[in-house]
Amino acid sequence: MSSTSSPPPTDPQAAAAAGALARQYGPDAVVIATMRAAEEAAQGDVAASDFWMSVASILEELAG
Repeated sequence: MSSTSSPPPTDPQAAAAAGALARQYGPDAVVIATMRAAEEAAQGDVAASDFWMSVASILEELAG
């Protein structure tokens, strides 16, 4: 059994959204994605909130 694990596959839609936000908002993109996730959670849309959290995670990885 290997002690290393691969990162989960990236959702192509989340990756595309992350790229679009990064181009539009630059270093503030992760904040925008996190705010969108919170807005969706407040509306009770867990799936949409999870999507935006995935986008935020991708942006954090890209930021290093």
